[in-house]
Amino acid sequence: MRSIIVEDEFPAREELKYFINNFSDIEIINEFDNGLDVLKFIQENSVDVIFLDINIPLLDGMLLAKTIKQFKRSPKIVFITAYKEHAVDAFELEAFDYILKPYSEKRIVSTLNKLKKSNEIDNKSTKVNSLTKEIALSSVSLWKNDKLIVINISDIYYCEAKERETIVFTKDSEYIVKTSITEFEKNLKNNLFFKTHRSYIVNTSKIKEIIPWFNNTYKLKLKDINSEIPVSRSKIKDFRKIMNV
Repeated sequence: MRSIIVEDEFPAREELKYFINNFSDIEIINEFDNGLDVLKFIQENSVDVIFLDINIPLLDGMLLAKTIKQFKRSPKIVFITAYKEHAVDAFELEAFDYILKPYSEKRIVSTLNKLKKSNEIDNKSTKVNSLTKEIALSSVSLWKNDKLIVINISDIYYCEAKERETIVFTKDSEYIVKTSITEFEKNLKNNLFFKTHRSYIVNTSKIKEIIPWFNNTYKLKLKDINSEIPVSRSKIKDFRKIMNV
């Protein structure tokens, strides 16, 4: 985790640095003695945690925290103060924690451990969200016999428009999608797929033969299945480009 310390009293700043360096893996990337310099810094740099004294020059800690909270990605804020009466205001700003001066080793270590656990949870959540997104991009759910089947997008051979529905063909099955082929195409965020005709989308990795047809168009034969897919005249130029024909 990347942190900064905002404290205008040098001895207090040095003591806090000692605890952070000796009782955590948190990296201190900078330190400040006023709020304005902090605001400029975090607009240009990634920071995970701010150890923030409330009584600092130029821009006090409370106002600085309110401004930071408006950022799209705001760091965790640990307030530091000698005055207990600021506690309510601090937690109204959803501060991560609140440390009183003079420092208590037990209290600071507790805060550092909480930061560590919070960071571990955040990292796990990020990984899960990333994996979920990856799975969503690589698969699609399709109906067959009143069951919703999850298939890999790469297993789709081609799609064909049938009135207001779309028929999706794999090697061994076909599925009905209750949307237009244009709508279904949005699920195929994959460079393998090409719309050869207003009624057809084909997985180019499944093409076995490209057969010249009338009016300088093509018919496509696919691997493993007997279907033939037309390439319309309006799509010829783009199709030749992607297939190097």
